[in-house]
Amino acid sequence: MAIFGNAQAFGEQLHVGRPNIGDREHLLARINDILDRNWLTNDGPFVREFEKQIAEFTGARHCVAMCNGTVALEIAIRALELAGEVIVPSFTFIATAHALQWQEITPVFCDVHPRTHTIDPQQVERMITPRTTGIIGVHTWGRPCDIGALEAIARRRNLRLLFDAAHAFGCTYNGKQIGGFGQCEVFSFHATKFFNTFEGGAILTNDDALAEKTRLMRNFGFHGYDNVIYIGTNGKMTEVCAAMGLTSLESLDKFIETNQRNHRAYGRGLDGIPGVRLMQYEEVERSNYQYIVLEVDEEKAGLTRDELVAVLHAENVLARRYFFPGCHRMEPYRSYFPHASLVLPETEKLCRRVMLLPNGSSVDEEAVKTISGILRAAVGGAEAVKVRLRGVA
Repeated sequence: MAIFGNAQAFGEQLHVGRPNIGDREHLLARINDILDRNWLTNDGPFVREFEKQIAEFTGARHCVAMCNGTVALEIAIRALELAGEVIVPSFTFIATAHALQWQEITPVFCDVHPRTHTIDPQQVERMITPRTTGIIGVHTWGRPCDIGALEAIARRRNLRLLFDAAHAFGCTYNGKQIGGFGQCEVFSFHATKFFNTFEGGAILTNDDALAEKTRLMRNFGFHGYDNVIYIGTNGKMTEVCAAMGLTSLESLDKFIETNQRNHRAYGRGLDGIPGVRLMQYEEVERSNYQYIVLEVDEEKAGLTRDELVAVLHAENVLARRYFFPGCHRMEPYRSYFPHASLVLPETEKLCRRVMLLPNGSSVDEEAVKTISGILRAAVGGAEAVKVRLRGVA
């Protein structure tokens, strides 16, 4: 292992989420089309075609493309007129909480289920107060929330329900594509997602009025050439991003097949390593298999999650701690809610245990085999690894 002075396993850094590109020639042809038309943004033909294809793929009535997933989430929150308090998991990317706080809405952090890593409906019930106006569920790792239970709570308590589906493009719940649940669902098409538009996002909804409202809001509230009828911002997707999205759609099945192949290879490579558990996807549902998620049990492995991450980093494998340390331990929330950890025991455990490994088209089965071998060797020599890392520190 490199921590003992040996050569690194990889000459170049291997990232958790290196961008998938798709057919380069098709992309360049679309970009040349954009330049020939001289129509770079403002609801161009590629954006409209992209929205049409995403709506058809998901089965949602409307897709409203946006410049990124965070702005899409902010606009969805504003369009739904959320206020006061909104219940969200702390075990999520910080943008979920920030999209609320940015608009002076209080994110109320709710614990997750230890098996699914998604928001726990039983805990949601306990977090509702007279100030609660909505729930944001997050389809963590592309594994859907318990949508049925959350919809039942929202109906019974007269709350709005939306989903942060940043991880979940191409995934299903009860056989139906993610995109049409709740009042709306929000996708991210950031470059690190297996399906990307360089930078982008979208709001998916079956609500005609909500779709129209979010279209107004993403374009400064313009209705027609010079008629502003609503408050808005600039959330528009550009033509070049839509061109990348259309190109990525052509390779979607290939991307998913690669992810699934790697996930299976990791399953074989990691099998039997004490204290290292690979998260599995539900075989009865469609998944995008983007995330290779490990939970590390320190007692059984003899090493902490962070120590294993350090071992991999030394080999140029840039494994990541997700979603460390939890939104509730980041600013401004740790100052606002200093005792939040007391009601988030499962989130606290996951933030200490979870790590992600590289996946995607830049990772082949040989790389998976090497990474798995490094982890096996580290756990097998845990005592020596601990001593060495202590000396390096």
